[in-house]
Amino acid sequence: MSSIIVGMLRWCLLLCCTPLLFAQADDVRAMMEKSQANWNRGDLAAFAADYEDSPETTFVGKVVTRGGTAAVLARYQAHYPNREAMGTLTYSELSIRVLSPDIVLADGKFFLRRTAAGGGEASGRFTLVIRKTPKGWKIIHDHSS
Repeated sequence: MSSIIVGMLRWCLLLCCTPLLFAQADDVRAMMEKSQANWNRGDLAAFAADYEDSPETTFVGKVVTRGGTAAVLARYQAHYPNREAMGTLTYSELSIRVLSPDIVLADGKFFLRRTAAGGGEASGRFTLVIRKTPKGWKIIHDHSS
């Protein structure tokens, strides 16, 4: 009898939590759409604000950047010094896996449409670890290549 009750409680918990998990993925998708729009507006400061302002935040590309929003912003400013170098950003194949109520793993592709003078078109893949904070969903680890 007690195993039946435990089983029913598990199903109830699953049914109650499933909408919350979908809501988390929707919130992260909205953050990514906002991030893309910030980039395409040329607002690197707003784009970098999606990273957690913590010394433990990491960006792994050709080199590893550690630090908060200022370090991430400086990295982007060095690589994309003007609007032409930034081009137009598009995310695709976005996949979001909820790992816990406040941690998600997001991966996908990015594409930068740029003129030859801006550096030419660029594309690659990214994997993000994103944490829910009091300030909203923030990237705590970015591996882009």
